[in-house]
Amino acid sequence: MTARLTRSTGGPARLRALLDSALLDSGRLVVAPGAFDPLAARLVEEAGFPAVYMTGFGASAALLGRPDVGLLTMTEMADNAGRIAACVDIPVIADADTGYGNPLNVIRTVGAYEAAGVAGIHIEDQVAPKKCGHMEGKQVIAPDEMAQKVRAAVEARSDPDFVVIARTDARAVEGLDRAIERARLYRDAGADVLFIEAVVSDAEAAAVSAAFPDVPLLFNWAEGGKTPPISLDRLRELGYRIVIFPIGTLLAATAAIRGILQEIATAGTPAAVLSELPSFGEFTEFIGLPQVREVEQRYAATDQAPGTELEDENGSYI
Repeated sequence: MTARLTRSTGGPARLRALLDSALLDSGRLVVAPGAFDPLAARLVEEAGFPAVYMTGFGASAALLGRPDVGLLTMTEMADNAGRIAACVDIPVIADADTGYGNPLNVIRTVGAYEAAGVAGIHIEDQVAPKKCGHMEGKQVIAPDEMAQKVRAAVEARSDPDFVVIARTDARAVEGLDRAIERARLYRDAGADVLFIEAVVSDAEAAAVSAAFPDVPLLFNWAEGGKTPPISLDRLRELGYRIVIFPIGTLLAATAAIRGILQEIATAGTPAAVLSELPSFGEFTEFIGLPQVREVEQRYAATDQAPGTELEDENGSYI
């Protein structure tokens, strides 16, 4: 039975293995498209990607209908990450914003995300309340303060394979050289992966890579953000090991929903475009209804009360 009715295990070990493989083979990248909810995550998995990224930008948009400006709490973010991790069998990398406070808060954050079943998190050095890394007006905390938060995250994890990614947003505030200095400090504090947010050119992406030739680096391919589009071949050449595409699925979903609503508004019904959509049967199969029915039949009571009969796959009562 393949229905995602229970949480899979081993996500941190599988993500760690993907990273190790990428480090050994320069042709490999861990490509993790963004998912804002479990359905999007299942679509990422169906497409064959090795990992999925829970986007904080997308989570804020999906859960609140509001921008990524630090409105979601740690428990709301961890809960969303847990629902995503529970429905896919690929590792989940999750946005954990600033760690939601000081090192003590970071310790609790790591525990909550580990319990949620994710494989790794990134925390950033922004002042709270934070902003999306590609928005204006960011501020950063002192580098030593962030280093202690990274150290707390590393020491708090119960699974040594749980991946701690240290992100710095200092490029937009202090310049690239200072961002690289900060990243070096965070690496010394124990971060497994470094993430220098919002570089603004290929040359800056190359400078980051040159500064950390033996360290796994994450590249944020932020759709429409400050970082220019760089090909995966170029990112492999530069030595990046994880590439996230945080909001492509969110933007695509927004465009598709707008389209169907416009059709209903103008034509009165969506009948003219139904052929462009998955059928009801195709969709229920994708989200696991056949497996649910199999479970229902497997555990059906032998003496059922009237009106509680189960349907088989053809819709007949059994």
